[in-house]
This record gives sequence, structure tokens and C-alpha cells, in this order.
Amino acid sequence: MFIGHFAAAFAAKKIDSKPSLGTYFLAAQWLDLIWPLLLLTGLEKVELATDPNSPIPLSFTHYPISHSLLAVAGWALLFAVVSYLFNKNLKVAVLLAALVMSHWVLDWFVHIPDLPLTPGSDYKTGLGLWHQKWLVLAIELIFFGMGVLLYTRASRAINKTGSIAFYSLVIFLVLVHLLNIFGPPPTDVQPIAIVGLSQWLLVAWAYWADRNRRPI
Repeated sequence: MFIGHFAAAFAAKKIDSKPSLGTYFLAAQWLDLIWPLLLLTGLEKVELATDPNSPIPLSFTHYPISHSLLAVAGWALLFAVVSYLFNKNLKVAVLLAALVMSHWVLDWFVHIPDLPLTPGSDYKTGLGLWHQKWLVLAIELIFFGMGVLLYTRASRAINKTGSIAFYSLVIFLVLVHLLNIFGPPPTDVQPIAIVGLSQWLLVAWAYWADRNRRPI
């Protein structure tokens, strides 16, 4: 799951237009934003898949801090508390927490059983839709299209930058998603973490685009 997470962030703007799209990106993609940092520090691990029948080229062997259900609930609570302390808006706080939790739920649908319930737990879960590559691709693209449509109904560009920054972001996300699916598999783990850090630029991009748009 990749653009599906961003779809949820786009759709959230229709629920409450006050927070920036960048803030929604930050919440929806938080788990994958901290994951590369945890890889580089050795706190979490990923390996190249050795099974030729594996639906993806990676094996997520150890990521309890970023992707265990209990840890994700903690991250969601943290987002809600920090948001409420700064904005005193309960609706936004709950929405951001829901976006953080949505990442795990969406991952659960596509991941093979590799998502831990708690740090240290040997029990792992995942529905495994990754085995149905074309089905997942269709679902994600539809979900993404719906999210983008909801966002366009919640905001309007106030200048050319607002249109160009937004639509170029949408196109870029789709291209990256297709490259992830159909591009060559990685040959080493280290570059995965480094490239993963570039997702922070997507958050900044979303802030930039949204700053040049206004709520409808």
C-alpha cells in the first residue's frame, strides 16, 4: 500500500478543511516516515525476499516500533494529544489519530502476515492481498482517485501555483506507485531507507500546494 495512504489524507480535507494537506500527509504516512529512520539506526530490520513466489521483493522481518498495532495506537494517541494541545479542536485531533490508525488498517489488507500486534509478539497478521497484484493496483487507483476528487471539492486554487503544485503532486504519486510495482527490485537494503527518507519531501510538497489553495 502506497498511494492508498495518501488517498486517505486527500479525503480528510473534505471532512475538515482547516488543517493543511501537509498535516494530513504527515499523519497518514507517519509510520512510513519514521520507518527509514528506524532502519538506519538498526532498531528495525527489512531483508530482500529470498522466496521467488513472494508478492513483493522485501521481507519485513522486524518493525515493532513503526508497524505493530499497539505502537500505532500509541502514535495515533500522540498525534491526537499534540494536535489538541495546539489547536483545541477535538474533531481535528480525532481525525489525525484516525489517519495514523488508517495506515495500519490499510496495510493489513495488503500485507502478507508480517504485521505484529504488539512489540515483541510472535503473532503476525495480514490479509495478503499483495498476492493479487492487479486487484490491489485497481483498488488503490480507485481509492486514490476518490481521495483526490474529494480534495478538489474541498479546496480551490487561488493562483497558478495552487493548480500546478497540486496536480504535479498527484501525477508524481501515481508514477512513483507504478514504479514501485513494475520497476526493478532493489538489490540492497541500505538504499531503501535512504530513498524512504525522501517521503518527507512529499509532506513539504503537500504543505506548499495547500498553501496556494483555499477551502471551498
